[in-house]
Amino acid sequence: MTRGDELDPEVPLDVDAPGEDDDDDDDHLWQVKEFQLGVLAAVLLLAGFVMGRGGQPGWELGLSIAALIAGGVTFVPEAFTKLVKGKIGVDLLMTIGAVGATVLGHVEEAATLAFLYSLSEGLEEYSVAKTRKGLRALLDLVPRETIVRRGDSELVVESDELVVGDLMLVKPGERLATDGIIRAGRTALDLSAITGESMPVEVGPGSEVFAGAINGTGALEVEVTTTAEYNSLARIVHIVETEQSRKGATQRLADRIAKPLVPAIMIAAVLVAVLGSVFGDPGVWVLRALVMVVAASPCALAISVPVTVVTSIGAASKYGVLVKGGAALETLGKVRTIALDKTGTLTRNQPIVIDVATVPDRTRDEVVALAAALEARSEHPLARAILAAASSVPVAHDVAAVTGAGLSGTVHGRQIRLGRPGWIDPGPVAEPVTQMQAGGATAVVVEVDGHVIGAIAVRDELRHEAVEVVAYLRHQGYTVVMLTGDNPATAQALARAVGIDEVHADLRPEDKSLKIRSLRDSGRVTAMVGDGVNDAPALATADLGVAMGAMGADVAIETADVALMGDDLRLLPGAFAHARRTRAIMMQNVVLSLVLIGILIPLAFAGVLGLAAVVLVHELAEVFVIANGVRAGRATDLRVVTSPARPVLAEAAA
Repeated sequence: MTRGDELDPEVPLDVDAPGEDDDDDDDHLWQVKEFQLGVLAAVLLLAGFVMGRGGQPGWELGLSIAALIAGGVTFVPEAFTKLVKGKIGVDLLMTIGAVGATVLGHVEEAATLAFLYSLSEGLEEYSVAKTRKGLRALLDLVPRETIVRRGDSELVVESDELVVGDLMLVKPGERLATDGIIRAGRTALDLSAITGESMPVEVGPGSEVFAGAINGTGALEVEVTTTAEYNSLARIVHIVETEQSRKGATQRLADRIAKPLVPAIMIAAVLVAVLGSVFGDPGVWVLRALVMVVAASPCALAISVPVTVVTSIGAASKYGVLVKGGAALETLGKVRTIALDKTGTLTRNQPIVIDVATVPDRTRDEVVALAAALEARSEHPLARAILAAASSVPVAHDVAAVTGAGLSGTVHGRQIRLGRPGWIDPGPVAEPVTQMQAGGATAVVVEVDGHVIGAIAVRDELRHEAVEVVAYLRHQGYTVVMLTGDNPATAQALARAVGIDEVHADLRPEDKSLKIRSLRDSGRVTAMVGDGVNDAPALATADLGVAMGAMGADVAIETADVALMGDDLRLLPGAFAHARRTRAIMMQNVVLSLVLIGILIPLAFAGVLGLAAVVLVHELAEVFVIANGVRAGRATDLRVVTSPARPVLAEAAA
């Protein structure tokens, strides 16, 4: 039974700062105030029962009233507070039931309602506290203190006192206090607690590193780029706690049912009490009306979906899967078509130059150098590959980018263009370009003063897990398609290697968005998986946008509905499986809650069940839906796919 705003989807969970104590948090059930009051009410009620059987009815009545007060403290004041604000909730129905039963002389039954309700409130508060504790554990990954070098001095400072530009000295085995860039040292970082990455990641000077990562065997000097308040872990927790407020379709269904149900119950109860009093015993029918009020209370319905959503999102975040709210969680569970970007999703986004074709009077070094001169102004992944292959890089001027086509500029007074074959006619190197593309490479044609002088073959290596992930998704019934701006020959070659049948190539960003729209129009819920920056239009158009490898990328996290913080593609099927399981649990809880109300109302009307029996059934049902919802926090699907035992996906798809 919902109490206050603890599980109100409109109110984010309160998460403490690293190392900060929370006196209100309840790590153990016996520390929960509502549970303590419920137990006290139960003891008083039992003592009253014993005294009554011992021939002391005065004591029995007094102890029953004390039990009623002890239990009622948890919901009666709150019911009236809400009523003053114009809100009618489950608390008010419980209050009416307890007060009405007391007025009619059924103090013991009213006290039973109060103590059972308090126990249930305690269980609810405990489940919320456990979720808070899970979120706070993320922030606890950050050490309270770290060593920094300022000038010629080395100081031990609080992590929240770090400023941008500080140089952190991180010893082997220590965690990083905030995000930064390595300036000296090499090591392997354990990111499993943040991204779900099961294997350590090799890093060195220039590598970006994140708060909470565990240093391996090498000493590091890390320049701070983000303060503790805004580092990657803080952003994860902020997103989890605020995006939980986004309601999914199931949550809205529960709200739509519960909102009119409460006043309808009260009107029906009044009619039963009035008509029953006219044609029968007023005492009997007023009591039955009160029992109906309690019987029809949407207790389990009101709490079932929020508990499941909060628990599921919190659990997913521990494995590096940020799900931005209940709506995204439900959509994730309904997706049937998955559109995958090529570069950075199916491939490593670490291309290398594998071949260079030239016309007879040009050399390999000249072709690569002229291309590198223009690419030096570009952030495109292909640019890094060409720059790495160049022995020298001349200065280029007036460099301009043509979206989805290539670059133009001047080098030593000559007009240079480089880009895809569809933009520049390869002419004398047409045959090598065709061979490059057939081999799965991307061909970049280089032109000087209107004459083609060569072509560069760049290939991005396929992710080692891509084949098994695609096989697993197809085995699970998903339609998998690939969208890429690369040429059709290269795209088809990579698609064959991965196992994807449907390929859409030579697409500009706006073309990807149009293709996503056509996939949606087919009637199947569609997800777009990309890098969250170049694929922003397609991510926004899809029913669900999923950003790969989003750790540290603000744009990726903001653009997508789901952000995979790690760079492991196996997080994708794990996220889908986790969402499907969560959605099934939510529907189980909703159906159970509605069926229970449908059964209890006629039994209460017929007088088969009394007030205490109805309350007991409701509380048992609420305990069940809470326990069922908490199952979504086990994240068993995510644990399987992020374990070192990689063959599990391939075996499942076989």
